[in-house]
Amino acid sequence: MLNKWEGIVLKSRSYGESNKIVTIMTREAGKVTVMARGAKKPTSRLAGITQTFMHGVYVVQRGSGMGTLQQGEHLASMRHIQTDIVATAYASYIVELLDRIVEEGSPEPFAFEVLQQALHAIEEEYDPEAIALFVDWKLLPYTGVQPMLHACASCGAIEGEFAFSFAQGGYLCHRCFHLDPYIIRLTPTQLKLIRMFYSVPIDQIGKLDLKKGTKQFIKKIVSTIYEEQTGIRLKSRSFIEQLERTPLLSRNKHNEETTE
Repeated sequence: MLNKWEGIVLKSRSYGESNKIVTIMTREAGKVTVMARGAKKPTSRLAGITQTFMHGVYVVQRGSGMGTLQQGEHLASMRHIQTDIVATAYASYIVELLDRIVEEGSPEPFAFEVLQQALHAIEEEYDPEAIALFVDWKLLPYTGVQPMLHACASCGAIEGEFAFSFAQGGYLCHRCFHLDPYIIRLTPTQLKLIRMFYSVPIDQIGKLDLKKGTKQFIKKIVSTIYEEQTGIRLKSRSFIEQLERTPLLSRNKHNEETTE
């Protein structure tokens, strides 16, 4: 059976002398793994379309086992992501995270939209660190973690001073701070930003300039959730941490927040 799917390549690996096994996140069928015969050959028509981050239309012959990639057509080649080391680092983190937490076998239109919007935003040179934060928060439910961010996780209050509680699984209002001695107090701006990362579609944000310290603060919260509550630790996160010890990622430190 021939299938024509829109998709984005999450990863590919060599198989034999000339073939690749390619994992694609598709809009219609969810995450699929296919054989791309001859794709390692530079002259193959499948060589370019099977590169990581590639957004295209894929024709897959599918039977009872692994499907076979017959042909593909570029929709976006992600040239900036392919050539800018900082963009590459965060895009690699995003595709690795999605590959780890989304199972094969069923359509996942929300995950596909998050992936597509995130990679296209990075390609358009939006702040890749901020875009990765959107993805972190939006994909949390795929790990089984659904933080309570619209109200107090204990009493349901929607007004007052708030803090984040790992133990309570979301926000606590000031009336409930006593429930967790390890709360992380939040400013109104931080409160609003976390809610935005979790609930607002990436393509509705526009340019977002955030101070480095704000991004690091919010990243620490969501990274702790992933590492302590889901056990997920990604190789690409380690690469980003290495880059952060170089001047490359300091280029946004002068930015001012536009959300205050």
